[in-house]
Amino acid sequence: MIVHNVREALTRTHGDYGAAACAVSLSVKYLNAYTGIILLRCTKDFYQLLWSALPFITSLENRGQRFPCFLNTLHVGGTIRTCQKFLIQYNKQQLHLLLTKCTSDAERKAIQQSIASCTLHSVEEAEFVMGSEDNSME
Repeated sequence: MIVHNVREALTRTHGDYGAAACAVSLSVKYLNAYTGIILLRCTKDFYQLLWSALPFITSLENRGQRFPCFLNTLHVGGTIRTCQKFLIQYNKQQLHLLLTKCTSDAERKAIQQSIASCTLHSVEEAEFVMGSEDNSME
């Protein structure tokens, strides 16, 4: 679903050249529905085509339903591992923001435990689909 929408956006913004340039290497490596984060991979030669097409995706379609969305590039990395490290730091920052908005002690304690467990060593391999780490883009 997401790859299809990205390919359509590439075609709309960069024509057949953009669609063909990214077609072979474009893939979704990580998707988290709770945080709304997607890790996309493409060759480094054409990452700017992908990067410039993402803002033009305003909705995702699945089984005849449209879901409004906004895609924003958080990070561009050379390897999947550097993207993982960035996501851990980004999620940690988001948890710190949530910590300031806690209303109960139980919430605060749960978020503090989540912050303490934010390391690359605690990331399960099943959570990230690992492929070749060269030429990746998020």
